[in-house]
Amino acid sequence: MADQTFDIIVYGATSFVGQIMTRYMHEQFNDGSVSWAIAGRSESKLQKLSDDTGLSGIETILADAADEEALQAMCARGKVVISTVGPYALYGDTLVKVCAETGTHYCDLSGEPQWIRKMQERYEKTAKESGALIVNCCGFDSIPSDLGVHFLQKHALKEHGQTCNQVDMRVAKLKGGASGGTIASIINMVKEAAGDAELRKQLKDPYSLCPPDHDFSTRQNTVKMAYDDDYQSWIAPFIMAAINTRVVHRSNALSGNSYGVDFMYEEAMVTGKSRRGKRMARATSLGMGGFMIGLAVPPVRWMLENHILPKPGEGPSPKEQLEGEYDLVFLGTTPDGDKVRCRVTGDRDPGYGSTAKMLAQSAACLAQDVPKTTPGGFWTPATVLGDKLIERLEAHAGLTFEIE
Repeated sequence: MADQTFDIIVYGATSFVGQIMTRYMHEQFNDGSVSWAIAGRSESKLQKLSDDTGLSGIETILADAADEEALQAMCARGKVVISTVGPYALYGDTLVKVCAETGTHYCDLSGEPQWIRKMQERYEKTAKESGALIVNCCGFDSIPSDLGVHFLQKHALKEHGQTCNQVDMRVAKLKGGASGGTIASIINMVKEAAGDAELRKQLKDPYSLCPPDHDFSTRQNTVKMAYDDDYQSWIAPFIMAAINTRVVHRSNALSGNSYGVDFMYEEAMVTGKSRRGKRMARATSLGMGGFMIGLAVPPVRWMLENHILPKPGEGPSPKEQLEGEYDLVFLGTTPDGDKVRCRVTGDRDPGYGSTAKMLAQSAACLAQDVPKTTPGGFWTPATVLGDKLIERLEAHAGLTFEIE
């Protein structure tokens, strides 16, 4: 086995989402269509996962996130490495560095814009030279948003001869448990920003993940509690918009401003058109603001971390994962005023059950569907995986993409 090249290596396989993804890959790729291995720092945990899941013939690889030599040896054996080891700002740097240097393709489920930008600044040139394709945000943040806009824009161009220069995404339904890993990433980001004025400025920039030479200057909307006439409902801020919007703008930049230099994009939660909907919108808006303020205050943050919020490795039960679902609606408008509307739905809990399937299919797409001539660098799901990934997600991951 020493000289075998795997299509995919799952690094962090024993994490909460890693275990879900390992079980999914065992079911999905048991026909041998994808060769894969699991990796992590604990031999005993990897062996237990292998035994519990019945991974006969699936190799385990030992590598600590801080051990560059071990990560190099691991990357030498795989076309694509999936990383579920977060918060990425604490544990993700070395693996991205090694992948960029060795030409190994990489994908993750990071939703940490400050870390992603730092990795771009440090390793974009290296990845371009080696041919490594680095694709962050391959989970619920930000595949449904990024591919949803991509899907809508292709239809707009086909039907109306131009793309939409404004797209509004509305979360019509979202059922799932809180993600301990996502919460930990948000907490770490708030800690970093608390003592860094430059980072606080960066986190307010909607184009912070775009290439430095981008041409965008259009002022983006800041979503607050409001009544949406197009959707005929009250809306409130959506917590994942902070990363999703930045990924969508990067996709626009990487595709040659195909959505337009004046492209506007926003995301919001739908709460209903009644008085109850208005109250829910107000409560959501105030609650989100209060939550972020609370995280910035050390004593309050300590209380939330230790007594209230889920911790990394904690998440919804198998039953909750199966019962989860989401429904996202995209409303687009072309410069000529034509309207385009599409819907993206997914089964399973968004942050775990669905994310695990999206991440696994992203890696398979990177390993098998992307042309070998694709230039290395930091890509987005829409720009490097695009239609091929949509096909995989609809066929194997419980997602739908529909024009309405």
